[in-house]
Amino acid sequence: MEITQDVTRGKLHSAYAVGAFDKAKEALEAKGYRVISLEENAGLRVQEGANSSVSQRGNRTREAFIYDSDKGIFLSKKSPIMANAKQATDCHRNGKDFYLNDEQVEESLADSVKITNTQIPTNRFADEALTSFAFGKNAKAYGEFLKENGINSIQVYLGDAQNKPFATQAWLCRIGGDGGSFLDGDDGGLSYVSDVVRGVRSASAKGASVARKIETYTPKDIQKALKTLKLAGLESQILETLKK
Repeated sequence: MEITQDVTRGKLHSAYAVGAFDKAKEALEAKGYRVISLEENAGLRVQEGANSSVSQRGNRTREAFIYDSDKGIFLSKKSPIMANAKQATDCHRNGKDFYLNDEQVEESLADSVKITNTQIPTNRFADEALTSFAFGKNAKAYGEFLKENGINSIQVYLGDAQNKPFATQAWLCRIGGDGGSFLDGDDGGLSYVSDVVRGVRSASAKGASVARKIETYTPKDIQKALKTLKLAGLESQILETLKK
C-alpha cells in the first residue's frame, strides 16, 4: 500500500495511506508511523495552513466513539478498534458493527468524555468539554484557526445506541468540507478502499537508517600501519586477500 508523506517540517512528520483501516494502519506502522490523534491532527493543520494536504483531506484518527445504551455516548482516547483493527474492519466488511464486551467498555471509558453537546462554537473549543478533551493543548488555537477560515462551529455526528455496546473510529473532516470540518462518530466504513488513515512520527525518527561510515585506505596507509605493529612484509598478502 502506498504511503504519502505530506508533512516534513516541525517536530512531527506525517503521512497518510488510503485503504481499509486495518491494512492502512499496518502499512503506516511498517514505516514507523502511528495513527494520529485529534490533538496532533489539529496542531498540524494550524502549522501547515488551511490549503495544505493535512487540512484539505479528512482522515481517521486514533480516538473512538463508544456507544452504550445505559451509560451514553463517549469519545475515548483508548480505542478498542486500535487494538483489534482487523477484527473491527472485518465486522464492517460483513456489514456489522464492532460490538464490545464489558471489559472493553470499561477500558475505553477510563480515558473518555461523555458527549452532551454536538454543536460546538469554534470560539469555545478550549471551554467545551468535548473539544477540550479531543484537541487538548491545541484546542484554542485550532478553534481560532477554523474561525479565521470561516467556520464558526463544528457538528459532531453520532449514530444511535443499540442493545449491545459498540465502537466506531473517529473521522476528522477536511477544512471547509460539508458541515465545516465536522467530527464524525457515525461512520462504519473501516473497510472502504477509499478510507484515509493518517500517521505521525517524530522528526528525529525518519525511518531511514543512518548509513554506516565507510573508511578507505591506500596501500601506503596499510604499509605504515603494519610497520607500526612490527608486521612489515605482510602488505602484499593482505592486498591479494582483499582482491579476492
